[in-house]
Amino acid sequence: MNFNDSERMKGILNSLGYEQAQNYEEADLILINTCTIREKPDQKVYSLLGEYKKIKEKNPKALIGVCGCLAQRMGWELVKKTPIVDIMFSSYNMHQLPELIQQAQAGYKAIAILENPPEDEDKLWEYPTVRDNQYCAYVTVMKGCDKNCTYCVVPKTRGRQRSRSLESILSEVRSLVYDGVKEIHLLGQNVTAWGQDIGMHFSELLYTVAEVDGVERIRFTTGHPRDMDEKIMKAMGEIPQVCEHIHLPVQAGSNRILKLMDRGYTKEEYLEKIQMLREFKKGITFSTDIIVGFPTETEEDFEETLELISTVKFEQLFSFKFSPRPDTPAYSMEGQVPDQVKTQRMDKLLKVQKAILSEIAKGYEGTYQEVLIESWEDGKLVGRTRTNRWATMEGPQELLGKTVKARVIKAHPYNLECEVVSVLS
Repeated sequence: MNFNDSERMKGILNSLGYEQAQNYEEADLILINTCTIREKPDQKVYSLLGEYKKIKEKNPKALIGVCGCLAQRMGWELVKKTPIVDIMFSSYNMHQLPELIQQAQAGYKAIAILENPPEDEDKLWEYPTVRDNQYCAYVTVMKGCDKNCTYCVVPKTRGRQRSRSLESILSEVRSLVYDGVKEIHLLGQNVTAWGQDIGMHFSELLYTVAEVDGVERIRFTTGHPRDMDEKIMKAMGEIPQVCEHIHLPVQAGSNRILKLMDRGYTKEEYLEKIQMLREFKKGITFSTDIIVGFPTETEEDFEETLELISTVKFEQLFSFKFSPRPDTPAYSMEGQVPDQVKTQRMDKLLKVQKAILSEIAKGYEGTYQEVLIESWEDGKLVGRTRTNRWATMEGPQELLGKTVKARVIKAHPYNLECEVVSVLS
């Protein structure tokens, strides 16, 4: 979502006549788009601001802005700590960037941190978007989240869930296809909850996007297991454009920890949905998020997480040491796990996952995969399989944007070495 927000801000800046600088030393405007899910990104922002302070000394007219979730969470407190900041806004009001730049150029502190999303928030969709990928495009379909996970700041930094209208989404999808995009990636903090606030269901969105002529692939990120119901699974199975991969964050394998997290499901319910997805969408692969060292997590709790990982066999696993975030219930929970213990458990988790990835990789060798060629790097074609695996192969640049049938010659944990067999589209 942050990546897509940055693409949209680039579009706004282009419409104002800005061009991307070769490096930050030459920039007249620097925007830091922030995340605040964990503490480490916060620290990185302070480090960057310290570096960019030198730009101000050389070019006093240069503008420095902070936007996104950290800006929303800290507001004026961040400005007091780092007075070099000229512009600050949240994801609520990206569309106000032109006005904020004008204010800053006039010598004012352009700080616009809103408590609630503004009524004209949808004006953002009217601006162009500068995309780094010519053939695969992110499309934001909703913002915010109505869940109350005890470790998460999203409801405070992104607000409660707001679904983008079906008409607006389809308009952008049609425009993308016209520009040559083949793969549509639907985005939301809790994408599978799309439609709940406007009397619709996420499965309807999948069917409708698939009907747009020219859409060859559909992916979506990130869904909450609670909202992954049979209607969505059925749609995934019936729609050929929906790829055989889904990111479904489980966070922990212990029911006791899941309850403390207020995730709203048990390990057994999660595994049941995994099995149902495998039945509805043959060949589907999974990725997930894991939090290690949540307050009061015992060795037994952690072993249950390892057991779940070994059962599902995720093709991608994003693991994080628990990072207590201010203004969340987990921040002040008793039983905080020492960092040394978190590190030890993380190391063990990664070893288990590495073995799983090696096992999965062997299963790819000799198979035939559909690969959408997205780029040309170091003299090779690079693309992704429908199961979201990166693949590289020899071939002419004319194959960029094409879907090819490729045979896997050698499989690595994170990449497939392939040879082109035929061009499919």
